[in-house]
Amino acid sequence: MCEYSLHAVATRPADVGETLISTTFPHTTTRGFASETEPNVAVCLRPGTELAFESEVLRDGLVFHRKIGDRMARFREVNSDDPNKHHDALEFANGTVVMVTDLMPGQRATVLQLPVNPAEAPIPQEPVVRSDAIVRI
Repeated sequence: MCEYSLHAVATRPADVGETLISTTFPHTTTRGFASETEPNVAVCLRPGTELAFESEVLRDGLVFHRKIGDRMARFREVNSDDPNKHHDALEFANGTVVMVTDLMPGQRATVLQLPVNPAEAPIPQEPVVRSDAIVRI
């Protein structure tokens, strides 16, 4: 999912090991992630992508910033049944869910792991049951 890619922002998929920065993109009010080398290109995360933030994550607040209390998160898609709400969220190891658009800009995170693409996942093999096996007691 990459909801901040609507029409005004170039996008690309995330790569394992890269460092991303939470940011607000020009000509939009939505926040997302960009790389250090391409600050105006939205980096898209797939549900299940795991991130490790450099320090404790901060949520933007009206008066002050609130600490999440964690640094490890998994990207999730929420509110998918409502096209008028944001869908990109992070679920932290402590159970807290934060909308990506609510993250304070300037926070750094490393992409630890991408979800397995179902088309590339190995097909599980059924166990083979042999009828000619001899059981000795």
